Amino acid sequence: MLERARELSLLSSVRPVSPGSGAALRLLAAATGARAVVEIGTGAGVSGICLLRGMRADGILTTVDVQPGLQRQAREAFAAAGFAPSRARLIPGPALEVLPRLADGQYDLVFCDGDPAETTGYLAESLRLLRPGGTVCFEGALGVRTAAVRELMRQVREHPDLIPALLPVGDGLLAAVRR
Repeated sequence: MLERARELSLLSSVRPVSPGSGAALRLLAAATGARAVVEIGTGAGVSGICLLRGMRADGILTTVDVQPGLQRQAREAFAAAGFAPSRARLIPGPALEVLPRLADGQYDLVFCDGDPAETTGYLAESLRLLRPGGTVCFEGALGVRTAAVRELMRQVREHPDLIPALLPVGDGLLAAVRR
């Protein structure tokens, strides 16, 4: 699966999460006892598989991406990894148009690996979607430090309802638990 994702990254700007980031996502999904997870940026399905492996056996991953072709590849990857089709709900479209249609306070974990310029919008939606005790994660927090990423880190650090940590895995995983 990781090799297929690497092949896709050569053809597009999609990069799979690193093994370290994937392991951290699996751990966080397991630690929260996740039944309902939202993923922004389906990619080739690598991060989705990591999340599914950490989630409860009855959990459902909702994954959003603007590229339906990648979502088809991810669906195949999920099946190849042994997950039933009912375990993943793939929704095509821009995340900031799709997320408002999801139910408030019903998710255990939100993983954001979409457009870095939209991260503060993802944070606002994540806070609405997460139940108390839920976790939000952002991939790439130690990678290219754009103004948007710096602003995201400031907002997460200063938000009174979040307990943040910057995990030094992959390109950096910014994680925060909602009080």
